[in-house]
Amino acid sequence: MTVKDELEKQPFDMENTSVDEQDTDEDMDSMHDLYEQSFRNIQEGEVIRGRIVQVSDDFVMVDIGYKSEGQISIHEFKDETGQLQAEVGDEIDVLLEFHDDDDGTIHLSKEKAAKIKVWDDISRIYSDDGVIDGKIVAKVKGGLAVDIGVQAFLPGSQVDLRPVRNLESLIGHTFPFKVLKYNKKRRNVVLSRRALLEKEREQMKSHTLATLEDSKVVDGVVKNITDYGVFVDLGGIDGLLHITDMSWGRVGHPSEMFQIGDKIKVKVLSFDRDNERVSLGLKQLVDDPWTQAESRYPVGTKVRGKVVSLTDYGAFVEIEEGVEGLIHVSEMSWTKKIRHPSKILSVGDEVEAVVLSINPESKRISLGMKQLESNPWDVIAQKYPVGTTIAGKIKNITDFGIFIGIDEGIDGLVHISDISWTKRVKHPSEIFRKNQEVQAIVLNIDKDNERFSLGIKQLESDPWESIPQRYPLGSIVSGPITNVTDFGLFVELEEGIEGLVHVSEISKEKIKSPVGAFKPGDRITAKVINISPKERKIGLSVKKIEEQDERSNYDEYLNTSKAATSNLGELLKEGLEAKANSTLNSDKS
Repeated sequence: MTVKDELEKQPFDMENTSVDEQDTDEDMDSMHDLYEQSFRNIQEGEVIRGRIVQVSDDFVMVDIGYKSEGQISIHEFKDETGQLQAEVGDEIDVLLEFHDDDDGTIHLSKEKAAKIKVWDDISRIYSDDGVIDGKIVAKVKGGLAVDIGVQAFLPGSQVDLRPVRNLESLIGHTFPFKVLKYNKKRRNVVLSRRALLEKEREQMKSHTLATLEDSKVVDGVVKNITDYGVFVDLGGIDGLLHITDMSWGRVGHPSEMFQIGDKIKVKVLSFDRDNERVSLGLKQLVDDPWTQAESRYPVGTKVRGKVVSLTDYGAFVEIEEGVEGLIHVSEMSWTKKIRHPSKILSVGDEVEAVVLSINPESKRISLGMKQLESNPWDVIAQKYPVGTTIAGKIKNITDFGIFIGIDEGIDGLVHISDISWTKRVKHPSEIFRKNQEVQAIVLNIDKDNERFSLGIKQLESDPWESIPQRYPLGSIVSGPITNVTDFGLFVELEEGIEGLVHVSEISKEKIKSPVGAFKPGDRITAKVINISPKERKIGLSVKKIEEQDERSNYDEYLNTSKAATSNLGELLKEGLEAKANSTLNSDKS
């Protein structure tokens, strides 16, 4: 019921009313004003303040102080979920769309009143350089649509201080905005969030620059991530946290530790106020673990860690954050020949090792895996002393010898020079094959260098030891020529035993080179003139045989001449004696 209705129900006569029946003059004046107000001239298109007096299924009745209540469609009071947002007694702003004094019909609109009020607010905020809140509702060409009571446009360049790649992620969020420009007739409003952020950033920057100093610990927000580090917003000014200053340990990429938006505490390492450059550190907030590493990991200590990197020469193991040790490939096994650490380890493996050496100054720790087990080389010398005959299969054949399996993981080497006393072996494969069972004698064990030397030829006596007895000096030998060189002829005396006829011992005649005069396979006879078993050399001479033959012929000649002379003398003597006897007999007669 309106004020007018209330007043009309209570008619009164000012002149005939007694003093006792009258209210005070002040009260009467007030009632009169209310009555006059009820008949004021309300213009269509005017925004009026009213009060909800009734809520039905289709309409909400609002008292605006006129002859009758105005009605508004119930749909204007429902939110996005369909819930009714109206109760009797609520005061609201409404727009008078139409009224008919004849039948008292009044049509009102809450939504249109709100829009008109919004434009008034926009105008005021724009003039006062103020701020208006709005909700981002959709992505549109070139930017975002914002609900500020009316739909406004937020250009992409005005969303943030930096370009936002995913604008859809902002839909549904409410932010304060600055009105850059508006046109009520065209229903056009352009907003900026960046302008407010820049203003806020400048204020923060001034405060930050005034308080920032070296070694100060400050709070910041990760703003950007690169391969070499992260940029941290310290409040209006950015600082660089380099990847090398993030952790005392190994960091593959900054994204392993941070995400954009993370709040972190960092230490100012250096601050260039003139150029506004700030270097930050995170690892500097804690002590360098290497300062106590030597006391925590003395030599001989067993440690556990994670393999963080593999190289050709070994594996790096992280013992604790910031402390890594190297297991060299030679320290991984006592017996296995590991060509690359990846054969037995992978990145991420948990391993146990022994500290072999530590140098905190150079931040190096040498680790060993094989030291966790007893060294088989410590007992191998006792098990196989020098001179022991062993048997095993050939594991590998190389240009320089053969490897024979002795114990698990331990191979012995028979060098090519220890295969035969006499045979010239160009390659061991001429005699042996892989997995062939062979015997050999232990020649030497070098535990420090992990070398096990074997010999096959030592199973037999050295034929050169009996050479002086079998080929004494001056003896005559013969055999085929095996090689012809500029300096002489090699003659095979027996399998594996050769003698050399030097070019000077071939003939009494001076020969510059025997090449061309002799060929391999020719058989010659020579005299043994020199023997050296240690050097494995036999000197032969063909010239000495010629000289010997000549001397024999000469001696024979001499002997023959002497015999002839003796015979002639005896004949002369006999003749003289006969003549003398004949004369003597004549005289006697």
